Amino acid sequence: MHSNSFRKIFIVFFIFCTVFSVNAAEIWVAPNGKDTNAGTKANPVATVQMAMRKARELRRLNDPSIKGGIQIIVMNGTYYLNEPLFVRPEDSGTPESPTTIVADLNAKPIISGGFEIKNWKKATTINGIKKANVWVADAPKIAGEIINYRQLWVNDKKAVRAKSTSGNTMDRILSWDHESQTCWIPFKDKSVKFEAGMEMFITQWWSVANLRIKNIEVQKDSARLSFEQPESRIQSEHPWPAPWISKNNGNSAFFLNNGISMLNEAGEWYLDKKNAKVYYIPRAGENMNSAKVTIPVLENLLEVKGTIDAPVHDFRFKGISFQYSNWLRPSQQGHVPLQSGLYLLDAYKLKIPGTPNQASLENQAWVGRPRAAVEVNYANNIQFESCRFEHLASTGLDLNKGTNHNIVKGNLFKDIGGSAINVGVFSEEAFEAHLPLNVKDEREICSDELIADNLITNVTTEDWGTLGISAGFVRNITIEHNEISDVSYSGIAMGWGWTHTANVMKNNKILGNKIHHYAKHLHDVSGIYTLSSQPNSRIEENYIDKVYNSPYSHDPFLWLYLYTDEGSQGFTIKNNWIATEKILKNNNGPEGNIWQDNNPYVITKIKDAAGIRAPYTDLTKEVFIDESWGLQELPKSVAIELTGSDFDIEKIKSTIKGFRIVGESLYQWKNHLVIYGKMNQPERTKRKLALAFPSIQIKIYENPIYDFQNFDRCKDSKPASEWENIVLTANLVDDSKMQKEYVDYHTTQFEKWPEIAKGFCNADFQQLQVFKNEKQLMLIISIPKGENLDKLNPKTTQNNPRVDEWNTLMKKYQTGIEGAKPDETWIFLNKVESK
Repeated sequence: MHSNSFRKIFIVFFIFCTVFSVNAAEIWVAPNGKDTNAGTKANPVATVQMAMRKARELRRLNDPSIKGGIQIIVMNGTYYLNEPLFVRPEDSGTPESPTTIVADLNAKPIISGGFEIKNWKKATTINGIKKANVWVADAPKIAGEIINYRQLWVNDKKAVRAKSTSGNTMDRILSWDHESQTCWIPFKDKSVKFEAGMEMFITQWWSVANLRIKNIEVQKDSARLSFEQPESRIQSEHPWPAPWISKNNGNSAFFLNNGISMLNEAGEWYLDKKNAKVYYIPRAGENMNSAKVTIPVLENLLEVKGTIDAPVHDFRFKGISFQYSNWLRPSQQGHVPLQSGLYLLDAYKLKIPGTPNQASLENQAWVGRPRAAVEVNYANNIQFESCRFEHLASTGLDLNKGTNHNIVKGNLFKDIGGSAINVGVFSEEAFEAHLPLNVKDEREICSDELIADNLITNVTTEDWGTLGISAGFVRNITIEHNEISDVSYSGIAMGWGWTHTANVMKNNKILGNKIHHYAKHLHDVSGIYTLSSQPNSRIEENYIDKVYNSPYSHDPFLWLYLYTDEGSQGFTIKNNWIATEKILKNNNGPEGNIWQDNNPYVITKIKDAAGIRAPYTDLTKEVFIDESWGLQELPKSVAIELTGSDFDIEKIKSTIKGFRIVGESLYQWKNHLVIYGKMNQPERTKRKLALAFPSIQIKIYENPIYDFQNFDRCKDSKPASEWENIVLTANLVDDSKMQKEYVDYHTTQFEKWPEIAKGFCNADFQQLQVFKNEKQLMLIISIPKGENLDKLNPKTTQNNPRVDEWNTLMKKYQTGIEGAKPDETWIFLNKVESK
């Protein structure tokens, strides 16, 4: 044999052996399989648990077939669990030989913790009372005990636990007595009767609470509620967040639920444990003879759990759907969260403020963590790709403690009661929530996780204070190119501890995410929110837009796009597209953060690139937006003029502080003080000022008659990142015809006098607005910070004679305000510098 021929045969043999050796072992699972089967495609097993056992044995025996890995291939169908899947250290693969639980080609297998209720019949009466269009079924039992649950789905659409208010409406409490731990509410509907198991759902600042009702004491059109322990004590002792009483914004909103007397609206259901019945009022188009009605049974569908010395590793899930999880703690002990859904185990206000870590801290809190459908602890190189997390009572996916180098990409999170994803330790149950976390063994830290290209939509539906993605004490985390929509509170939160003290957090990144339609129910809210010190962390190139109008929020103005809260420091926050500069920097750490170019002028390609990337872009077809819900109006440029004497500047600033005026600045000339910035509801601001300063005349200047914006009018514009405003005022001549002509000139100036806008572009004016109230004008010229108007203004007329012509024309319409000198027309107001 020639050597060349031998070489060719050897190469072919080598390639054949190589291909054969990297082929993974296959174990097949099908709903019609049997666990006594071999697990081949022709003879599949029936459960994923048995497939995992077979895989575990292959690894234990080091079978040659696993050299290229193990694939547990799950055929189409629903796999009902009677216990969670458990991935343990012995199930670990290796980088070269991972274990993967994967959907069969074109299959959509479902791992379900639910149970289907069948044999529905129409009920004529309930407890002797006639009810219209109510259907009833026997309540399912396990081991003779009725299954308890807090959610019910009809044809995969969540129904509503019978409640006291209709639709999305809520009532408002009358008062809260912290000493007696009771609450007074309006109680005009006497058809509502107290029943064991009834609950109160109440909003409180950035959180909610579920309180089991102990008794309802009715007095005329009011009622006093008392509550079960331990939530009664915690609810009334903890200082933040708590029920609020507000004449301006309305008291805390609430509804009662889980009572058969409140079952009166299509889409509502009730579990009657005493009589072992389930009741439901169908929505239009639902046929209860054929409807799929599902309740959740298991709180946890999948647990990946190793130990600090023996973590689970190199295990993957692809194309698997996790559906129907339960969470019963609110029914057993109530639910009073501190923040982000972390529920209080104990909390109270300190009589003497101050702790060794924070001198002014006034409260103490210890928290627990909600259950998740999928929980991961002490695991690395785990991967969830193209999976679905749906119809879940609490958290979707939780990467808790000792997790690192895991990947969550291209998944759908939808119809989830709590946060879609929790990452990292927030506080151990024995660890006070405001303490910085530092550990002796860094293997405990959640680090180097990648959460990318996931769609998170219609989540936080049960606990309104949870988030799209919530990260605690984490390190080297990357959250990038996810899309988040239809959440009750914030989109992404990063950090825990409320402290600038050094801790385990650093090098965290929130990049290129698309966040929209958030803040559906609560305020003190932001698209992206941070806490505590996180050196070398970045928040960049995110797109944040469209904020829901929350009708029952405690503060109608406290909605934000970017929010660095208590102790936040070490962040670089730049090139984030936001619709306007609604940003809050609240008590940030002394080392500060770097802010740069976060506004609506960020280049279009950044905005367009945010969100889910290929190959996962088909996920965006499932984005949920509640079109019936209104959106917040963007704050608009407004000037409020106060005319009087002896202005108390600090009192004025204090009076308007709660209105969250964007770019708020004060300007003064003699007895005229102007507040300028972007604001919502200026009439409300005016009323508050009028109450505080009854002797001062107040005028609002809004809806400018002329509005030049550099970004819109100037070719290749790149607006400055920071502006300075020059504020001037004048009067129009006292002639109504000439006043109309003046307005008409400005209304048509862009079309008939385009040279004027060109001059403003040449001068690099960022903005020029003219407001009118009666005959008085307010002119705002915005220029790049550090520039000088005297230097820029001549550029408006350079090689541009029509600007001079315009200025000459306008002079005949303008005159000075009262108090101006005879030769003065436009009066410059001086900026009031902050102390």
